[in-house]
Amino acid sequence: MLQTEQILQDRYQIQRQLGNNGIRQTWLAKDLQATEEKNSLVVVKLLAFGGAVQWDDLKLFEREGQILKQLNHPFIPKYIDYFCIDDHSLWFGLVQEYIPGESLKEKLVNGERFTENKVRKIAVKILKILTYLHELNPGVLHRDIKPSNLIWGENNQIYLVDFGAVQDKAAKEGATFTVVGTYGYAPMEQFGGRAVPASDLYALGATLIHLLTGLPPADLPQKDLRIQFADRVSLSLSFENWLQKLIEPAPEQRFSHTHQALDALKSGEMVQQKNAIKHLDIKEVINNSGCGLFNKDATVPEEILGWNWGAFLMPWFWMWPNNVWYGLLCFIPQIGLITTIYLGAKGNEWAWKSRRWRSIEQFKQHQRGWAIAGIMIGAPVSIMIWMGVFAMLIDSIF
Repeated sequence: MLQTEQILQDRYQIQRQLGNNGIRQTWLAKDLQATEEKNSLVVVKLLAFGGAVQWDDLKLFEREGQILKQLNHPFIPKYIDYFCIDDHSLWFGLVQEYIPGESLKEKLVNGERFTENKVRKIAVKILKILTYLHELNPGVLHRDIKPSNLIWGENNQIYLVDFGAVQDKAAKEGATFTVVGTYGYAPMEQFGGRAVPASDLYALGATLIHLLTGLPPADLPQKDLRIQFADRVSLSLSFENWLQKLIEPAPEQRFSHTHQALDALKSGEMVQQKNAIKHLDIKEVINNSGCGLFNKDATVPEEILGWNWGAFLMPWFWMWPNNVWYGLLCFIPQIGLITTIYLGAKGNEWAWKSRRWRSIEQFKQHQRGWAIAGIMIGAPVSIMIWMGVFAMLIDSIF
């Protein structure tokens, strides 16, 4: 039985237990041979062979150590050591870098709720890590992505941890695979020993749904093997469809690789669902609003382009709800008029890119309201202001 302050391998002094699933124990320890104090904390995973521990458990443990040794990514804990202790029973140990922070599961338990914008940023970070893993030669599948295996570091970065279910794609076709994964996050093909890169994407989608709804995917209702979540959250249509594609039951209907998923997420392009009614000739809807004012790659829908009377006639008010902070320049006398004209000409494009809108129709209705307000209020106020300015100029001249 391990105890606090106990030293393993004359090097790792145990501090406190981080986890115990009955097969593996995870401990925070101090590396007594560390050259720097700030890097002295490590994570020690221990597996005691025998009893409930089977050969498959040992194979996974050894595979985790072998693959971690080959990885080099800033947001994956670094491999440090692997050892074996024969003390009445056979103990195996794996040592990794310790990442100070809090898991996404801990954040959920503590009551934190995640907005669409925050979840999008998390998705981008995880997709970049998965891209690195999947593009290794041979590629690596994590097979257990879930909130408890994602650490929000103290540097506000996301780290992917616990490679205990990892699979090296170099395994020959027809080989016997150990069935791993967490129910609710792992797709059906994974439980059949046929994990593919799209399997990690499914787990990512289920994880993001957990963050958005606050409920584990296993607790959400299902229909035709699909997780039903849309009625529990308020999301932009493009992001909702993107998530739906991640969790398609059939792997061939998901994104085929991380680059495809990342490009679709960043562009905000509406994902066409495989289960849509195909006999209807429906024009594809694009909703890439909120893609960022400086995003030059995202195409603004043509039907919203044109002169924005609300921005032109009431720039000092219009800029606030539309998140177009260029409008602040209208308060500078030397360039105020020029800024107002620019807002009128570019206001629709800037407002579309700066804010997330539910649909094109919502955007049009919003801008139509501002146009009416501009004509009814902005124009008379502007005329009065300019008349006052001209009167002051005339008085100063004469």
